[in-house]
Formats: sequence, structure tokens, C-alpha cells
Amino acid sequence: MDTLLSSSSSMVVRSPLPPVRTIASPSKVYSAAARFPSTPSVNGFRRNHLQLPRPFTSSSVPKFSVRCGAGVREIKESEFQSTVLESNRPVLVEFVATWCGPCRLISPAMESIAQEYGDKLEVVKIDHDANPQLIDEYKVYGLPTLILFKDGQEVAESRREGAITKAKLKEYVDSLLETISVA
Repeated sequence: MDTLLSSSSSMVVRSPLPPVRTIASPSKVYSAAARFPSTPSVNGFRRNHLQLPRPFTSSSVPKFSVRCGAGVREIKESEFQSTVLESNRPVLVEFVATWCGPCRLISPAMESIAQEYGDKLEVVKIDHDANPQLIDEYKVYGLPTLILFKDGQEVAESRREGAITKAKLKEYVDSLLETISVA
């Protein structure tokens, strides 16, 4: 007879159905329904000896960071005025968070753009969690968010939210630079 397991160690349900779903854990794979040999009965229920995955504890949760390479500089609210608003060159601002997967995903593409377009624009990164006033002021609702600033103002229709491929990011930057050079 098959036994269907739950995350609760006290709940065991018998079922004649074959296994239908597999649950993946970082280190092991468990079957949601598995066959067990005869095991001793406790209070009328068969006990199984399959260890279920345990949730992450605070000490086992992996720590991530969004690092800046040579081309991208991370700034704080105190530096925003001088670095972005008073800059003589266009500034592409990337709003990110350390817990944001898409932010980590596009980080290498942003580094590449910063190096490739270093003579045309500056690229800076702002941490979402450490700079709440900027997040509120510029109404950043999704991460990562890219905004281009020129002459202390947000360039119209330059805002972009979410992950983007390197090729699409390059197209986006090229179109923005073309827009501001025409204006």
C-alpha cells in the first residue's frame, strides 16, 4: 500500500495511487508519495522513517549581495544630489536590492554597459532597502528599476522595471542616448 506524506509528522494518509509528484530540496529529492515496507503501527497508523525537508533557519539562509564592479558605483541618498542631479553627463540609475533575484541576474549586463558606455554616461546603483526616501521620491515599485537622468531631471519615458537581457539593455541605452542627443 502507498502512503502519502505531509509536512506534518503526525499526518499519514494511505492511498492506493502511485507516486505523482516529486518535491525538490537543495540537497535531496523527496517523493510526495512513496512506498514503504511494513513498519510498526502506532495508534493504528503506520510510522514511516523518511526524513522530510526542513525549512531554512536564519543561520542556513544563503546571504546574497549585489556587487558593483569597476564600471558601476553604489551610491547613497547623501550622494544622490551631487552624483546624479548635478552631473554634467547623463546618469543611468539602477535601483536594486540584495534579496532581488532579477537584480542579481542583470548585474553583469549593467557592468558591461557601464564599461562600454563609460565615455557617454555614468551608471550608478542604489540599494532599495538602505535608501527609502529616494524610493518614495521616485516611486520605485518594482525591482530592478532603471531611470536615466540628464541635467538633474528624469528623462521622459526612460523608466524600465524588471530583468532584461544584455542585448535588450544595450538597445534600451542606445535608444535613450539617441533621444537625449536629439533633444
